[in-house]
Amino acid sequence: MGGEEEPLTGFSWRGGCERETTGILAWSQVFVVEKPDGRKVAVLLVDTQGAFDSQSTVKDCATLFALSTMTSSLQVYNLSQNVQEDDLQHLQLFTEYGRLAMEEVYEKPFQTLMFLIRDWSYPYEHPYGLEGGRGFLEKRLQQNQHEELQNVRKHICSCFSNISCFLLPHPGLKVATNPHFDGRLTDIDKDFKKHLVNLVPTLLAPVNLVEKEIGGVKLTCRDLLHYFKAYIKIYQGEELPHPKSMLQATAEANNLAAVAGAKDMYHQSMEQVCGGDHPYICPAELERHHVERRQASVRHFRSIRKMGGNDFCRRYQEQLEAELDEAYANFTKHNNGKNIFNAARTPATLFVLMFLMYLISMVTGFVGVDSVAMLCNLIMGVALSALCLWAYIKYSGEFREVGGAIDSVAKTLWEQVSVCVVVY
Repeated sequence: MGGEEEPLTGFSWRGGCERETTGILAWSQVFVVEKPDGRKVAVLLVDTQGAFDSQSTVKDCATLFALSTMTSSLQVYNLSQNVQEDDLQHLQLFTEYGRLAMEEVYEKPFQTLMFLIRDWSYPYEHPYGLEGGRGFLEKRLQQNQHEELQNVRKHICSCFSNISCFLLPHPGLKVATNPHFDGRLTDIDKDFKKHLVNLVPTLLAPVNLVEKEIGGVKLTCRDLLHYFKAYIKIYQGEELPHPKSMLQATAEANNLAAVAGAKDMYHQSMEQVCGGDHPYICPAELERHHVERRQASVRHFRSIRKMGGNDFCRRYQEQLEAELDEAYANFTKHNNGKNIFNAARTPATLFVLMFLMYLISMVTGFVGVDSVAMLCNLIMGVALSALCLWAYIKYSGEFREVGGAIDSVAKTLWEQVSVCVVVY
């Protein structure tokens, strides 16, 4: 928790009745944590503005809550003093949009929800902490009320795999009334600090960390980025998005994540065959490896649980196959660059051209055909200039377009001579 006299730093905060956080803020550092089984997971901390302040519309609140719920594995619903019926109704409204986006996920669409009741004033009924919160939440979510109230509770329970509650005491009058309070522990009541020490491990201890899943598939950081991009795109309009568009965005992000995973698998396996540290490989052997790894990558894509149906997923399989073929073309170019004969083809061609022009110039000058000799000398001078320029480009890395043009001309000359020799 830090020293007793250290001010609180981290997400921007302040006391007062006006909001401080707007939108969704993500902490710039990703925390890599090793779980008890040895696996490492990335923990991303996100702060979301409060619901229904004086400057937020229903769309703002629904958008922010749906986005944060759909992209998080643990959602903390921060409430003051108690859980009122309108708090549950707001939660139902917000999660409904997220639930519809996960329509094809047959399990519960979201993972963990914690009601964090701050400033709890009834410890004589339900004690502070997780145990007291459990008893309080059971009473709040019991389904023996009016049918409308029962539906709210059934909906919430159908959306989350795990629901808990933590009761947190008031931090003290110094915190509530001092306009200069900066988060120092000395100004906070001991009771609050005691239970805060219990709350944080409940959320963030390695054994308690919940990995983000969608449709039973654990997400990587790259997958999560695909989902963020897809969701933000559909929430940019003035109106709340239609549930069908949200479902399509979720399916799109789901398939793009599967494509990225399969493509990454192909790249890693091909790097082991013809990566930068590996020598030149026979083109036929390289193609054989490509075919094998392409098939394995497509099989991996098909094996991943995806949303959208077969026709929808087929488009992304075709996209994957096209990207794999494009990657193979790049691997082929990279492999050809390692061939010492390809690398020496341009200077060898230019040198042979100069030598031939020199011989022809000597012969034609000796027999008196000066015009041909002058033409040969001109070609020899151009070839020498091209060779010097090519060497400078390869050394400096500048004027690469000119170097490519010289390589193309040399390649054409080489191929034409080869064809002539074969025909002859």
